[in-house]
Amino acid sequence: MSFVSHQLRCIGSGERIAPDAVSSDFRDPATGELYEVEYPWSETRGDAASLRPKAQALRHLWAERRDSTLPIDASGVWRYRDLLPILQDENNAVTLREGNTPLYDLPRTAKLLGLDFLLAKHQGMNPTGSFKDTGMTTALSVAAERGYKWVACASTGNTSAAMAAYAARAGLRAIVFIPEGKIAWGKLSQSMDYGALTVQLKTDFDGCVKLLTEIVRKNPIYLLNSVNPYRLEGQKTPAIEICEQLDWQVPDHVIVPGGNLANGSALGKGFTELKHLGFIDRVPKISVIQAAGANPLFQWFTNAEKQLHPVTADTRATAIRIGNPASWRKAARVIETTGGWCEQADENEIAVAKAQIGAEGIGCEPASAVTLAGLKKLLKSGHVQTGERVVLLLTGHTLKDPEYTIDFHKDLLATNVAEAAPYRRPPLILDSNESSVMRALEAEMAGSL
Repeated sequence: MSFVSHQLRCIGSGERIAPDAVSSDFRDPATGELYEVEYPWSETRGDAASLRPKAQALRHLWAERRDSTLPIDASGVWRYRDLLPILQDENNAVTLREGNTPLYDLPRTAKLLGLDFLLAKHQGMNPTGSFKDTGMTTALSVAAERGYKWVACASTGNTSAAMAAYAARAGLRAIVFIPEGKIAWGKLSQSMDYGALTVQLKTDFDGCVKLLTEIVRKNPIYLLNSVNPYRLEGQKTPAIEICEQLDWQVPDHVIVPGGNLANGSALGKGFTELKHLGFIDRVPKISVIQAAGANPLFQWFTNAEKQLHPVTADTRATAIRIGNPASWRKAARVIETTGGWCEQADENEIAVAKAQIGAEGIGCEPASAVTLAGLKKLLKSGHVQTGERVVLLLTGHTLKDPEYTIDFHKDLLATNVAEAAPYRRPPLILDSNESSVMRALEAEMAGSL
């Protein structure tokens, strides 16, 4: 099989290999580092200008595809397939019409923080409710085209839901490894509903990854965790969407949650490619926010150490409960090259931020809210200025973890901070008669005056 449209490049040594020569765990055997997808027109190739896709022509083409009824054109990932030519035949794309997610303004939160401009790119509006769909459509399409019958992932929830759905769509069998008791039920129910073989292991996420890596080395099973570089090709497309939605104006700062750390690096790749190809004239600063209980990149970033030290992850923001992130070097490179920053947010800060986003009528899962919690700190430290145009990445839907939301409003999260009180809305339990209801309503109305 010949793959003339792209190669895989080791992020450590820079060595290039053909796509069909990659190992089952997607790591360079010599360096242990991950790969990234490289095209003939990529900046790392030192290409001639004649090889580059024409920005103006592609803008018009992408706009025309929005009116198409073809599923591949209705996808907010494959609509940009000219910048991710990873398939031999584009008709092999497995799509659920992912992408095309909204870019919301957050006027109340912007006013609260003294910002002129605050937006949220809500990736929770994807088919399975998280940003993982954008990467799963690309990586699973590659697996299907190359003839794999089984796919697998280790997951804290969102990856398993996305993989199970796309595998079902493609007619493939899916195996999900999840840490027992450390996944939100809303996410677990999805992987079961889509027909995956779901295996709960008595370990954490990193233990699941270790075991799965050994299994795929010995069996014809295609690994779909974010070490797979084709995942990142799909996950770079929100960068294109953001610019397109802003009429090709570039935000000043993009803030991303940090779990396994592939998403920030994917967005960095997307923005960098757009600049290289002449779509935009600069790359925004990209900052990553981690939960304080799962903060190895924050510790590495603030201590200026050469090597990342894994931590035992502990946070109720389950989507980012990862102590040994696979893509940390990629994320660190993006933060440093774009002039971004790395911060952390504790459990109280995450809970309050989630409630503030919910008060905008939008909502998100807890892991998404670290972006707002981190933004507050970046403003205080001067890494974000009040006049900057800021975009928060919301990575998951609010219904991914409804138990968390209910616990917050019932004051069961131990967030006993004054900042949380105005946002709590616990349900009222009343006698079923008009007088009881009217007294409660009158008290609520009087309190709002």
